[in-house]
Amino acid sequence: MSVEFNHTIVLSRDREKSARFLAEILGLEVGAPAGVFLPVTTANGVTLDFLTIDADIPMQHYAFLVSEEEFDEALDRLVAARIPIQADPHGNQPRRINRHDGGRGVYFLDPAGHGLEIITRRYGADPSSPLNGVTEDVPGAV
Repeated sequence: MSVEFNHTIVLSRDREKSARFLAEILGLEVGAPAGVFLPVTTANGVTLDFLTIDADIPMQHYAFLVSEEEFDEALDRLVAARIPIQADPHGNQPRRINRHDGGRGVYFLDPAGHGLEIITRRYGADPSSPLNGVTEDVPGAV
């Protein structure tokens, strides 16, 4: 059997709010509750199981590989919802996307403070791309 990533638990202050946020931005569905978990399943079958806790939540990073069309749709949703975006994980390039490996990428935070990223190309897909290091302004972004 080959090893596959199956699921992870995503800690949140409000599992409904966090799960719905992710599902809405990525165009996914929130599944039926499974005990204390509220699942969101990606196209490759990986489930993010959102769990409400009443404690400090350390920031985690979750990256999602999407098509160019899905990227456009998600970016439009982020801009429309006035969710701050940035081209880098440290927030040094606000209101911009990156062009790593000839694709596009953007970072933003979820309601629990987790760092989310959507990308259209796998890291290292094109290390010689002339677009590496390039960022682009996103009109209307905050």
